[in-house]
Amino acid sequence: MTRDIHGIHHTGILTRDLDGLERAYASFGFTLSPRSRHLLGGRPGQAPVPGCTANRCALFGGSYIELLGIVDESAPDPWHTKAMADEYEGFRLLNLDTDDAESANRRLADAGLRTSGVLELERDVDTEEGTRTVRARAVHIDPRSTPEGYVGIAQHLTRQYVHQPRYLSHPNGARGLGAVLIVADDVEFDAITNRYIRMLQTTAEHDGPIAALEATAARLEIVRASDAEKVLPGEPVSASSYLAAMTVLVHDVDDARKIVESGGTATRSTGDGFFVSARHAYGAGLFFAAG
Repeated sequence: MTRDIHGIHHTGILTRDLDGLERAYASFGFTLSPRSRHLLGGRPGQAPVPGCTANRCALFGGSYIELLGIVDESAPDPWHTKAMADEYEGFRLLNLDTDDAESANRRLADAGLRTSGVLELERDVDTEEGTRTVRARAVHIDPRSTPEGYVGIAQHLTRQYVHQPRYLSHPNGARGLGAVLIVADDVEFDAITNRYIRMLQTTAEHDGPIAALEATAARLEIVRASDAEKVLPGEPVSASSYLAAMTVLVHDVDDARKIVESGGTATRSTGDGFFVSARHAYGAGLFFAAG
């Protein structure tokens, strides 16, 4: 079987306080790309227009964490980001990686998933050769069918302008995203798990209370809400189902922990690393592990 989804493209943390979000993640030891304003297309074939959002990113060469902020409430909002923030801010976005958005969209539609079709995204970025335009394609899964968050498929068209070498070295030694943890309402657990099985063209392996799904470089972990306390003790609950945490792979766990704590953030030990609460990380729990 040829898979058209290869890994985690990026995760996204949404806020109306982009300045504060940037300060927090810089204090965790992430190098952030410069702020960049989005140009967004609202429908397939529609030319992108300046939107209400901008971002900075912690880039790892393959995947990345997007720090996404609403920076102009009066600007167009073709991707309905303001409504998303009105519901709640935090870890709201999960995009899986493909090199063929058209093919992935057709397969997902054939599998019974409602999608946006293929949308266009652009944003200008500074490079060592001057200003260049990042171009990408995205397929959004109908959010009415993804209660855990806003889920999509993304394709780089100009990966070199996003993952620039000068932004890939992080003081905390971050190398990539190893996993995303989803908390699923008990009633929704089977439907959510089966949807990702179809999306990733894989099977679920059970690791204690967690259903783990892997496809190439992607690992998604899904836990029932009634079991969430076992893996996220004392953590805030964002919704009945929600994107709860991500795993950041680092060169040296001890060094990374020193850097995070030196920035004033408390951590707790885990079996293979340490954890930063969503309370301190703008709604996204952060597991740090060697990898």
